[in-house]
Amino acid sequence: QDQLTESGGGSVQSGGSLTLSCVYAGDTYNSMAWFRQAPQKEREGLAAIRKDGILTYADSVRGRFAISRDDAKNTLSLQMHSLQPEDTAMYYCAASVTRRNSLTHWLRSGGYESDVWGQGTQVTVFS
Repeated sequence: QDQLTESGGGSVQSGGSLTLSCVYAGDTYNSMAWFRQAPQKEREGLAAIRKDGILTYADSVRGRFAISRDDAKNTLSLQMHSLQPEDTAMYYCAASVTRRNSLTHWLRSGGYESDVWGQGTQVTVFS
């Protein structure tokens, strides 16, 4: 059964750091990504990575967030630094079995046609 399980969310002071993890079953996902959604806002793509190592970031997080994957441990990670109150949201990982030729397009689409989603982990940044 396809399943993604996020962890690592929590509350942190402005300027702080958090690392999110997403554990996935099996070795079936070529492309994986992180998204977030704040109340009353649309889902926003943050960072994506393929099996071949190609990765990309949204402008809003480039230089502050770092995505990585360890297929030996079936874990996708998102290191987040210099967090600000506007980063407060529910964070989700998503996966695609097929290779996403344009990771940027996938992020900008809000994760359109992703094959599987995690249940989300809450990140709250207070000033």
